Amino acid sequence: MGKVYLVGAGPGDPDLITVKALKCIQKADVILYDRLVNKRLLDNAKSNATLVYCGKLPNHHLIEQETINYLLVKYAKQGKVVTRLKGGDPFVYGRGAEEAEALAKNGVSFEIVPGITAGIAAPAYAGIPVTHREVSSSFAVITGHRSKGKPDDENWGNLVSGVDTLVIYMGVKNLPYICDSLLKHGKDHDTPVALIHWGTTSEQRTVTGTLRTIVGIASAKKVENPSMIIIGEVVELRKQIAWFQDCELQEDRLSVVGETV
Repeated sequence: MGKVYLVGAGPGDPDLITVKALKCIQKADVILYDRLVNKRLLDNAKSNATLVYCGKLPNHHLIEQETINYLLVKYAKQGKVVTRLKGGDPFVYGRGAEEAEALAKNGVSFEIVPGITAGIAAPAYAGIPVTHREVSSSFAVITGHRSKGKPDDENWGNLVSGVDTLVIYMGVKNLPYICDSLLKHGKDHDTPVALIHWGTTSEQRTVTGTLRTIVGIASAKKVENPSMIIIGEVVELRKQIAWFQDCELQEDRLSVVGETV
């Protein structure tokens, strides 16, 4: 019997991978990797390693989750060392728990290797701390979409009243709904919002606005997935501590006066 490592590859910058995650790539006989994994990390694989692409696009999965679970079990039972390489952290919207359950059910030995999640790293690269002693003492990580057949109520009222900063994954498509829901439950329409596209990579773009304006700005700027949405007063700190150079020209970033930085 082999072993499976469920590994977080980090948010995109290959230098942000952990030492343990890199070792898992180097010793793997088989690597099943996702779309958001930086392909440069695969250069560390053994020359004879089998690489299996398991990329998922919105509404289009090249390999269904059940098939991925099957492959993990299959290769492990062949006595192979298997690394399941996921963008960010395997347990933060990465379906790592589902894969771990499948492995446990089939008696396959496995380890979880945490990774730096985009919800923390992307705003950090954009100069936005998710917490700040004087601005934000709490933050919530939520998904911008629901699984099929499940209600879409994110309990927006509690998020508005009880959390300072919202970090939203996979929400660009539903940005109008997200903004409307927060406004409907009492969030101030001047609350700052940032959209960070391909955070921590050379293609990072950061667009800012408010709950009232961000939908129009995102449409004008053609912001698409993968992007993180950060909502809260911490976004304003970007004006002081932004350090990472986004890929857009400065003139383009300032084209919507007062709404992009």
